[in-house]
Amino acid sequence: MLPSFSFQRTFSVARKELLHIFRDPQTLFFTLVIPIVELFMLGYAIDTNVRHVRTVYVDYAGNQESRRLLEQFENSQDIRLVRRAYSQQEASQLIVAGEARIGIIIPQNYSERLQAGETAQILVLVDGTESSIAAAAVNISNAITLRESLIRVLGDRRLPIEARPRVLFNPDTRSANFFIPGLMVVMCQMMATMLSANAIVREKQAGTLEQLFMTPVRRGELIIGKMVPYIVLTNLEFCMIAFLMRIFFFVPIRGAFITLLLITFPFVLTMLGVGLWISTRASSVDAAGQLAMGTFLPSVFLSGYVFPLDSMPWILRQVSVCIPATWLIDASRSVILRGGGWRELWQHSLVLWCMAIGMLVFSSLRLKKKLG
Repeated sequence: MLPSFSFQRTFSVARKELLHIFRDPQTLFFTLVIPIVELFMLGYAIDTNVRHVRTVYVDYAGNQESRRLLEQFENSQDIRLVRRAYSQQEASQLIVAGEARIGIIIPQNYSERLQAGETAQILVLVDGTESSIAAAAVNISNAITLRESLIRVLGDRRLPIEARPRVLFNPDTRSANFFIPGLMVVMCQMMATMLSANAIVREKQAGTLEQLFMTPVRRGELIIGKMVPYIVLTNLEFCMIAFLMRIFFFVPIRGAFITLLLITFPFVLTMLGVGLWISTRASSVDAAGQLAMGTFLPSVFLSGYVFPLDSMPWILRQVSVCIPATWLIDASRSVILRGGGWRELWQHSLVLWCMAIGMLVFSSLRLKKKLG
């Protein structure tokens, strides 16, 4: 007759795994240092907003109207006039050399056409090697020339229509507010998947897994005991990143953080299930790391962490629905930035629980078959 489930044996396995974590410098470095480095890199170094784009200009007109137009560009705070060129060819060469991203060419007949009531055209050369800068440059140029046209047409009269945009939840459009709530999810996925996969593979590679089965510890107790420390560590890492996000980057947490933790729990279980599945496929720690990275990349590119889901093709949006990180990243931004609660996010939790149960059952059966 098989012995019943023992919490004492499970606790012993968990204690042994926790001691191994604290005695392994590589695991500690991966657990504590890497998330902090990623946090400060994304928080301070990366800014997706286009500001102060280096711009050269060619002013063939050289009069008051052309200087007024150039002042409109420079006062936009998005464009920085760094140099005057004296021909379109020189401006193009400066862009090719990387000294500028935009070139503004004002024709010689600019003022004459304005005074005659005709359309005065200016040429804006844009470096298209960086799509975000190119799109911003086109939008800025169109907005400035449109405003200048309206001022000339209306004179001292007020604009008949004026849009007053109001950015909700992130008024300053700070990149940290966008990236860090997603980073919390991505780092938890990487940690839970790689460490849980290595926990089993390490025993297989060392030849100690068979020895463990010769003890009274059952397979279920072994798996649960090995996974419990990573559940705790992953949730602690999630809370640590949230704390640093609040203290150093002043990202407000508008909703109840406990709601986010409750939704995070099934996500962590799902990632542990993925790690268990990897352990059945990998024969070494290096192979487990490669497989974990293969499951990690779709979560970075297709979950909405970096690129908005709305801009993706329809087929990729359907794929993103099957990625657990998609649901938790949306929940994280909802709680932290929008102040969302359980009423708005219960479906996210339900989906993640379904994924967790399915992945754990599949991985456990696979692991049982492999060990058998």
